[in-house]
Amino acid sequence: MNAARPAAPRSPFSEAAPTNGSGAAAVLAAGIGSFALAVLAIAGDRVAGFAKLMTFYPPTGPLSGVTTSAIAVWLAVWAVLEWRWQKKAVALGKIAAAALLLLILGLLLTFPPLADLL
Repeated sequence: MNAARPAAPRSPFSEAAPTNGSGAAAVLAAGIGSFALAVLAIAGDRVAGFAKLMTFYPPTGPLSGVTTSAIAVWLAVWAVLEWRWQKKAVALGKIAAAALLLLILGLLLTFPPLADLL
């Protein structure tokens, strides 16, 4: 006698690997955005033509354009990375390390004694 066995219940978690692309996109975009802020701030201080271009609101000088542009870079990078990675599992450790490095570089480059050396 061959009795039919009931099928084992399927877990909804075993069908697809978990994705972390959305979180990784946000982390890396934050690092890139902070580094972009530092680079734009240095360029705004050093290059007269760029400072004039970055002056969105005259009372604040180029800082208004620098910060606005850095936010635009951050949001654009986040949107592109989210679009590309939203359903993927990515190497979060490497991405977090790269983001941390960019964040540290951005912080150091906005520190006036170090920025003045460039």
